[in-house]
Amino acid sequence: MPNVVKVTVKGQTTIPVDIRKALGIEPGDRIVWELDENGSAKIRKVPPMDVEYLKAVQATLSEWRSDTDEEAYRDL
Repeated sequence: MPNVVKVTVKGQTTIPVDIRKALGIEPGDRIVWELDENGSAKIRKVPPMDVEYLKAVQATLSEWRSDTDEEAYRDL
């Protein structure tokens, strides 16, 4: 069943509880809006980032940050 909600003057709205439950959205979660070629919008929950993992990966990428690498891969 469709949910009809009102948009505030700030462009805000409330995500209906059944939608939040279906998507597993909780306070503090991030969501993303996507437009398809028909002009319809989709919403989905953004998976949380594992900051510790990203920091670990970042530490291994320094070997690829030379000027030579930047020049070689610039047009990719």
